[in-house]
Amino acid sequence: MIEVNNLHKGFSGVEILKGITTSFKPGETSLIIGQSGSGKTVFLKSLIGLHTPEEGTIVYDGLANVDMTIEDRRQFRQELGMVFQGSALFDSQTVEENVMFPLKMFTKQPESEMLERVNFVLNRVNLENSNKKFPAELSGGMQKRVAIARAIVMNPKYLFCDEPNSGLDPQTSIVIDNLIQEITDEYQITTVINTHDMNSVMEIGDKIVFLKNGVKAWEGSHKEIFKTDNEAVVDFVYSSNLFKKVRKAYLNDV
Repeated sequence: MIEVNNLHKGFSGVEILKGITTSFKPGETSLIIGQSGSGKTVFLKSLIGLHTPEEGTIVYDGLANVDMTIEDRRQFRQELGMVFQGSALFDSQTVEENVMFPLKMFTKQPESEMLERVNFVLNRVNLENSNKKFPAELSGGMQKRVAIARAIVMNPKYLFCDEPNSGLDPQTSIVIDNLIQEITDEYQITTVINTHDMNSVMEIGDKIVFLKNGVKAWEGSHKEIFKTDNEAVVDFVYSSNLFKKVRKAYLNDV
């Protein structure tokens, strides 16, 4: 579980995050949404430890960021899986080598044990028998699945995803959404996703945090977002006619 308490972060005297308080539970797929410039990226980078807040705390399963020793931070990095917006695979390495990379960096396992774990996670993301392929030989959706396999190969407590559906067609995006949600539930991972994809919001948002101008303007589930009368959320989420019709149909049925 991740607990965020009164988080403030700024750059060059400009405050970006303005006192955010929220929490993210294991086994839930939590989404951070908001317009460009709302503070989503700074918030996500603060959660994974790339930014140090000026005020407030982030507590990971009882351990506050401000109390972490060097060894605690090293352990936290091993418990953290990250899926980057562009997948961030090493072009010169095979699928197997990409997925094995965290194991080589953080463990001293024998090669045979690492390979066994790599094959396990590749099978879990439906990419068995793709070990020797290079990223250039894969579709965008397959590259994203390799990125997910690499993110979970260390069996992380926390999974962070930055725009995991960026550049993917709608059908492939649904596949990636379902995969992340299944893995989150299966392994009881605390998963936090930065996204602009409203289909993700409607389908897999166990918890949604809506940021506006660095402030948490609303939070709730994908079911609650259909019913909210928060004007900022309605304007952002239901800006397209399609989602307006979906929301209207939902409200007429309840």
